[in-house]
Amino acid sequence: MSGTNRPRRGWGARLVILIPALWLAVFFAVPFLIVLKISLSQSAIAQPPYTPVLDLAAGWQGLKDWAAGLSLESYALLASDSLYVSSYLRSLQIAALSTAILLLIGYPIAYGIARAPRRMQAVLVMAIVLPFLTAFLIRIYALVTILQREGLLNDALLALSLVREPLVWLSTDTAIVIGIVYSYLPFMVLPLYASLEKMDDTLLEAAADLGCPWWKAFWLVTVPLSAPGIVAGALLCFIPIVGEFVIPDLLGGSDALMIGQTLWTEFFSNKDWPAASALAVALLAILLVPIMIYQHIQMRALEHR
Repeated sequence: MSGTNRPRRGWGARLVILIPALWLAVFFAVPFLIVLKISLSQSAIAQPPYTPVLDLAAGWQGLKDWAAGLSLESYALLASDSLYVSSYLRSLQIAALSTAILLLIGYPIAYGIARAPRRMQAVLVMAIVLPFLTAFLIRIYALVTILQREGLLNDALLALSLVREPLVWLSTDTAIVIGIVYSYLPFMVLPLYASLEKMDDTLLEAAADLGCPWWKAFWLVTVPLSAPGIVAGALLCFIPIVGEFVIPDLLGGSDALMIGQTLWTEFFSNKDWPAASALAVALLAILLVPIMIYQHIQMRALEHR
């Protein structure tokens, strides 16, 4: 019986690996290769709006003609045009600032949930997730109403005598950061809670028995043990924020664009698919850097265990 079960286990294990591999190939690798190919093309007033187009019916000669027409012109344009450079820099700046604010807000929330009684933790986690079951666009449009000059935020500030006249929130970077922090908060809280909830409380008790103050035990014990949750939450927030489109488009101004807005403009307004594809490929290359850093840290942590 044991001999007949082994092949089934082998095929089962291969199937478990094969399904995600096929999923990545169909929904990531193939689309990425298509975008990469378009980024090496040249813009044209045609359908599709780029050249060269691969003609499989022409056989080997068609393949050679297609390869000869590829160029790096779109990538050279990215480095030479200040619009693209400023869009990347602005996206990275807003993403870094928003991720830092999310960590400052999310860590105390996750810490409080992890330290709450066990029967209350599920309720508190649901309280974090429940508002985000509403449609994303509805929540952003609600923020537009709140941040208007006569909106709820200015009314509250005036009622508390914190300001003398209504402030301008919409079409500013502040509104973008507020929208991003509001929208991505669960992506920071949940990984942090998962790390803090598994922490052994006896370590804090041992630190207290050795005369360590609570604040010092927090920095020397709690924070290092929750580092995987901090890194995971930061990556889950930072990576999609860099390419965010809806929030800056609805809450931000048109004077300075994030890379998501620039991509949309190149694809749908300018019809410059090669430049837009080059922007997307370069953005992916930039976002691979924090992922590789995280993997390197994880590998070093495993080596020291």
